[in-house]
Amino acid sequence: MKAIKEVQDGILVDIEVSPKSKIFKITGYNEWRERIEIRLKSPPLKGKANKEIVNEFSKLTKSDVEIISGLKSHHKTLKINNISKSMFLDIIGIS
Repeated sequence: MKAIKEVQDGILVDIEVSPKSKIFKITGYNEWRERIEIRLKSPPLKGKANKEIVNEFSKLTKSDVEIISGLKSHHKTLKINNISKSMFLDIIGIS
């Protein structure tokens, strides 16, 4: 899976975001775009969607999460600290 890359202090995760959904949900891996697809409740206004992404991934992984690219895009890259690729895949249930 090319969407997740291990770095020295954690992982980088490429995601594709669909805002204004009924619930937050990780829907799967898009092989063509090589990104993990995410549905968000929040609209993409005033950083609300970005805050939801950081909060939800922080809760899931119990780690610090930051958006390192794509703040104003549907395609984003997250950095999740102190976690391995295999641990992350176990948490989100995608192989």
